[in-house]
Amino acid sequence: MAKKQKKTDPNKKMIAKNRKARFNYQIVDTYEAGISLLGTEVKSLRLGQANIGDAYASFEENQLFLHHLHIPEYPQANQFNHEPTRIRRLLLHRSELNKILAKLKVTGMTLIPLQIYFYKRHVKILIGLAKGKTKGDKRQTLREKDAKRDIRNAE
Repeated sequence: MAKKQKKTDPNKKMIAKNRKARFNYQIVDTYEAGISLLGTEVKSLRLGQANIGDAYASFEENQLFLHHLHIPEYPQANQFNHEPTRIRRLLLHRSELNKILAKLKVTGMTLIPLQIYFYKRHVKILIGLAKGKTKGDKRQTLREKDAKRDIRNAE
């Protein structure tokens, strides 16, 4: 039996992925956003350096900002380097921002980054509208994962 081949977009180059996000949160909806970066940040991302594990997005003055995204300093930039964990603006259409803001008013919802990647020559970030899982939900997820693995190994 042949394995299913995943279709990958040749224009998409993954930089970083938040692997714990789908375990700790139930993802309700996802949005692809652009991100406002400095030149040294882009060069550092081209080296494949970023950490989105602690990052989250929030609204400030009707704009969406990303907090705690760690992009290390670019080694060759000297005095023109950026601050590694500065607040960065996310670029979305106004209609998408309004939809997200309306959904965030529901209690217990948050915005977390799932992936950061290059699409053609632009840096994109996939953010997810998420609801936190309880300890029981996490255990149920682990049970389902183990059951799927057992079924796959039995074949």
